[in-house]
Amino acid sequence: MFGNLFEEEDDEGFASTSTKGRAAKGGEEPPPPRGRSNLCGIKNQGGTCYLNSLLQTLLFTPEFREELFNLGPEELGCLEDRDEPGAKVRVIPLELQRLFSRLLLVDHQSASTTDLTDSFGWNSSEGTNQHDVQELNRILFSALEHSLVGTSGSTLIQRLYHGTIVNSIECKECGNVSQRKEDFLDLTVCVCGVSSLEEALWNMFVEEELFEGNNLYRCAQCSRLVTAAKSAKLKQLPPFMTMSLLRFSFDFAKCERYKETGRYSFPLTINLRPFCEQTDAEDSDFTYDLFSVIIHKGGCYGGHYHVYIKDIDELGLWEPLEEDCKPKTQKKIKEEVKESSEPNLQEDDPLSIITAIIAQESSKSVLLDQLGQKLMDKTGSSWSKRFRKHHGPIGKFLQSHNDVFILVSNGTRVALKANPPSPVTDASAPSEQTTSSEPSAAPDRAASDLQPKANQKPKPKPEQGSHWFDLNDSTVTSIRESDIEKQFQGKESAYMLFYRKTQLHRPSEALNNPQYKVPSQLIQLAQDENRRLQQMREEFEAANNTLELHLHLAPFYKMVNGVLQPVGKDPAGSINLSFDRRKTVGDLRITIYQMQELWEGDMALSVAKSLPAGLHLYNTLTDDSVSLYSAGIHTNTDLFVWNGKEVCGAGVRTGAEWEPVLLTVVRPFIDEDVEQEAQNGVKSEKCSAGSENVGPGLKREARGFAGGATLGEVREALGEPRGSLLCQEHKRGEGGVLGAGEGGGASGWRVFPPDDMQRTLKELSLKDGDALLVLEPDSFDSSVFTRDGDMVTVTTPSDCRWLQVEFRPQIKGGEEEQEEQRKKVKVPATGNMLLCEVKQRAIEELQLQEETLGAAYCLRQVDCSGKLLPPVFEELSVRDAGVRLMTTLTLCPGNAPKESQLFLHFTVGSAPSAGMEMDIIVEKTCTVKECLKAMLDAVGLDGTSWHLRRLDWCEEVGEPLMDEDASLSEMKIGSGDTLVVTEGLLPPKGFLKLSVWLYVDLRPMETDCSRSETSPAEQQMQGAEATDGSCAQSISLCVGNAAELRNVGKVEISDDATLEDLKTQVLTLPALQDVCFPITSFLRVWQMEGGRLTRILRGQQLTLRKLKLTTGTDLCVQGLLKEEELGPKQVLLNIKMGVPGERSYYPPEELVWDASHDSSPRSLRTCLAAHYGLSPDSLLLAKHQPEKHAWEEISNWTHQVSKKKKKKKAESLLGPPFHLRDGDVIGIKNLLIDNNRDFVTADDQQGQQRLREQAEQRRKGEQPAASNGAGKTKSRKLEVPLSISVGVFR
Repeated sequence: MFGNLFEEEDDEGFASTSTKGRAAKGGEEPPPPRGRSNLCGIKNQGGTCYLNSLLQTLLFTPEFREELFNLGPEELGCLEDRDEPGAKVRVIPLELQRLFSRLLLVDHQSASTTDLTDSFGWNSSEGTNQHDVQELNRILFSALEHSLVGTSGSTLIQRLYHGTIVNSIECKECGNVSQRKEDFLDLTVCVCGVSSLEEALWNMFVEEELFEGNNLYRCAQCSRLVTAAKSAKLKQLPPFMTMSLLRFSFDFAKCERYKETGRYSFPLTINLRPFCEQTDAEDSDFTYDLFSVIIHKGGCYGGHYHVYIKDIDELGLWEPLEEDCKPKTQKKIKEEVKESSEPNLQEDDPLSIITAIIAQESSKSVLLDQLGQKLMDKTGSSWSKRFRKHHGPIGKFLQSHNDVFILVSNGTRVALKANPPSPVTDASAPSEQTTSSEPSAAPDRAASDLQPKANQKPKPKPEQGSHWFDLNDSTVTSIRESDIEKQFQGKESAYMLFYRKTQLHRPSEALNNPQYKVPSQLIQLAQDENRRLQQMREEFEAANNTLELHLHLAPFYKMVNGVLQPVGKDPAGSINLSFDRRKTVGDLRITIYQMQELWEGDMALSVAKSLPAGLHLYNTLTDDSVSLYSAGIHTNTDLFVWNGKEVCGAGVRTGAEWEPVLLTVVRPFIDEDVEQEAQNGVKSEKCSAGSENVGPGLKREARGFAGGATLGEVREALGEPRGSLLCQEHKRGEGGVLGAGEGGGASGWRVFPPDDMQRTLKELSLKDGDALLVLEPDSFDSSVFTRDGDMVTVTTPSDCRWLQVEFRPQIKGGEEEQEEQRKKVKVPATGNMLLCEVKQRAIEELQLQEETLGAAYCLRQVDCSGKLLPPVFEELSVRDAGVRLMTTLTLCPGNAPKESQLFLHFTVGSAPSAGMEMDIIVEKTCTVKECLKAMLDAVGLDGTSWHLRRLDWCEEVGEPLMDEDASLSEMKIGSGDTLVVTEGLLPPKGFLKLSVWLYVDLRPMETDCSRSETSPAEQQMQGAEATDGSCAQSISLCVGNAAELRNVGKVEISDDATLEDLKTQVLTLPALQDVCFPITSFLRVWQMEGGRLTRILRGQQLTLRKLKLTTGTDLCVQGLLKEEELGPKQVLLNIKMGVPGERSYYPPEELVWDASHDSSPRSLRTCLAAHYGLSPDSLLLAKHQPEKHAWEEISNWTHQVSKKKKKKKAESLLGPPFHLRDGDVIGIKNLLIDNNRDFVTADDQQGQQRLREQAEQRRKGEQPAASNGAGKTKSRKLEVPLSISVGVFR
């Protein structure tokens, strides 16, 4: 297990920068500093929580720690010399020393144990296997004893943990006593059948076992079988007593292991005098205090360890728990004290409330991300509910009251400007202290802060003495001594107890001194690492606080109709600037001054935004002392640089009410020639520069105007006389907006009344893209424009007034016969003509009176793909029905719906194939239940166990229509929608029913296996599902490794539940009852489609509704060897390196590719090159297409772009043609050693041959043969017993 103690291959050093991944890479976030407890946790390698708990216990055993530190290099050797021939380097004690010093002195949240486990001789899989901590305790002590042979620490374990038990057998006839001594390092005490530790010790060392009846004892003195009594006593007590609780037992009736979860109490202080052989010493020799409790959470086949530890040397900072953990009586007392000490606050005044919150803080400042919670605790409601409507976001509120509040600590805390935090109370903000604008006042202020003020309460001191902490891998939290009682029983209960003699006292110099007895060379290494970490954090903080600003310079802009427009296309007018958001507005202003040496006069910086109409200014940054973060400046913000008064002699309006609007100005283009041409059917093509034709007689151009400008000012800016009319495009309800020159040959425009001339564009609700028709009075002399009251109609020329009708008979012939039977005719039509008249004229001109006699026919439009749209409403006119002239209508068999009816498609059971759905006409007021009954009657079905579902955007069965009593119009069902009649009752509202499958890796079954062991998580999951009958269904997968999916049941869960809740509920399925993970992030959840894994569900706290899960979705769970939290654009790929010279691949590996910043082929190639340690240019990549058994080579390509779009489209593997997603297989060829550029394997060729045969069979009308092995269930994988190999120790 621990390998060779004195010969080790790898040495990563104290602060390793090797390829093991513990050193922060450039651009990566550095390890976080220690938390508020000031104690360091230990990283979990995947299954090393048992090791972490034991190591923390040994660290907080000061006598063990100091004895280990007393061993110097002259006895242990140096890690740097371990590769030297003949060098005797004791690696395990040295690595343990380094780990302890890092835990004590290095400022990081958690330390890594990889160097230590490497010294144990463990491979990478050992770090992910779960073991028993009691077993590890004995093996680790044995390894240390072997490692320290021949040193002054050779008796370390014996001195601290060794005790002796004497077993006695007394003959009841002659009184002869036979004794045998037994050594122990820990006492194994029974849990089954006893209720406390004292009772178990009483049974072990006080109660006697009688040999009588058929179970007699042979006495050596009597030389015969006699009655005797057996007993045991503690003879020698160690300084540290370790109690191992036998929580796990075996049920011989059921032939299975189980965990004892009943109540089992243990004292904080225990006196062992009743259990000892010699009892004449003082009580202090027998009294022990509890200082560590290792806790096991889970079952007998897996779980998680963490430890409660008493901080003997007071190295940590213990703080009381949150208010909700305190007794109610304490809460009431505190609230009464608060009420008596606080002034009467105005409940509706957020300024006074926030001021009071900050003033009551001991540091005189509050973290910004905690201010909202403190406000809720004080007022009982959140900022959003109570104040946001009137005061806006809390950040803007603080910014608008910059005369009261100030941001400190790099913008992370808010304080009062009248009483800023001092350097003593605000240690977290050194930059704020050093950059004070009044350096001369700093000493006086510091001196005054050191003296307590009369009205200022003293800062409460932390409670003195040793306190308890919960060390759970990387997390360290404060707990109360009373919390230990919670570990007496349950699935999360005490597993090992560590006691120390009460007479062991610590020297005063050891208290609050983590450097006590630590060797100087280890202190120096820790200080070097702290400096490196600090530098990394400063570099990361600087990079993380860099903003990208877009500066727009006033000399390159002009005012047009109250809108800022660029002058020409000079690139100098817009400058990109990278700037630190922690710096002030004044710093930014100085930087811009230095960049623009020719700038004269004042300089104002205004927040701007590029709108369709042009650039618009909002607020101006006036306070130079405020940081950019406090001023609300974020990355990609536009800033306008000007003098603050005018641009090119024109004033500039700022603020949201003056946001410009981009209007489409439509003007008539009518003269005698154009009028004559319009009457003769010739389109006008004359067009002024910058405008385009809307239709014959019209032209349009885009013009921007200030949103606060009145309509009269717009008319004046257009150069139109006062008698001109301005018209707005008429919107017709559901029909939407009819474009100019569209909609049945005429479009409608509403004339703005004279009163609207004094109203602004914002008041008229005009927005970007709205059309504005400008007409002079003499325009109505033209045949194109007619006015009726406040409506103006624009009519198209007569040559556009026709509709083409195509007759499509319902025949059974092929496509060629249908083309021959189709007939077309052009029918003269106008916008006011009824569609029923159009149909009648078409029937007459096509001479279809006999064919249509007694049969119903309707007119239907056709979309661009040739698909028939719902029938038009024949009782409406061409214009009102939204039918455009010069288009084609199809005359088809079937009834035409009325305006009050809906034409729906429907199918039974599954999503419809093209052309296979059925049609039905129902009333809009019809309820969902009535519509369902009509559909069932139409197909001849009966019964009540049916419900309706929509089709989602990808043409698959989607959400059910939950409210059966609602009308179709209320459910937003429109003509042409497709509904699916689904068997089964409606699911409960808001609940999802999801099928769960289990991902089973079968690679250990193969002869040529890429790994010899299965992870414990996979063993548990495979073994768990093997005992459940619900796993009858299985799906074989082929992703480069042998794997299959097995159905383990279904779960019902609310769509408001989070992904973490879903994982927790999945683990409660009977087939997975014995599976246990430390946390849910060790479980990966896939979404399945068509029996394939399609995507990984991300975001532990996202709801299932946001993840777009619906009832009936198939999910697959997969156990992981380490925690996983994928980002939104991190893609999990299966990568396979080709075997040089062969048509095969090495076993696949999983790789997480971060495509958030760059999703190009170059980025993927660079990521793979770093993974394999190769040059990116030597790699050839291809994506596997399992459906086609083919490979698509990935190379750099250039998108074709049109002449209008001069900017090239970014290359992205997430888009077409590759569409990389989770689970895709990427093949890799190393061109340096492999000349074969063909990715196809022998299996791919066989698959392609099967596809060709299946295609040939389909062509001949045969049923294709089943694919290779389809439907066959593979044999189950045998469980591999867990084993630990222990090396030979010297």
